[in-house]
Amino acid sequence: MKKKVAFVCVHNSCRSQMAEGWAKKLGSDVLEVYSAGTEDYHEVKPGAVQVMEEAGVDMSEHRPKLLTEIPEEVDFLITMGCNVVCPFLPCSHSEDWGLEDPSGGPIEDYRNTRDIIKEKVEALIERVKNEEI
Repeated sequence: MKKKVAFVCVHNSCRSQMAEGWAKKLGSDVLEVYSAGTEDYHEVKPGAVQVMEEAGVDMSEHRPKLLTEIPEEVDFLITMGCNVVCPFLPCSHSEDWGLEDPSGGPIEDYRNTRDIIKEKVEALIERVKNEEI
């Protein structure tokens, strides 16, 4: 049975969207993937879409979602590093990845964040497969 994971941030416009993209591409065999934010936002950051496209992950159809648009309970809650009180959903495991937000920075910042998120998603998938979490 797939485990539900939610990647959550404030705007769901960059880091949590990249995490959703990677998790769907790399872990669809073990994860049911969601991402959401606590505040409404008008678009996924174009820089995030661009760097994920460079890595072979299509996020052109992604849009920011609010917590009310995803399941009320998940197995794993992953917050991105909100610098505020991070949102909470009922879950069996939660962790904060403490990622800097590349928004407003150069494209290289987006690429670095993309690569860090990929490594973290790969490690998460491995822990799920090994039943470590």
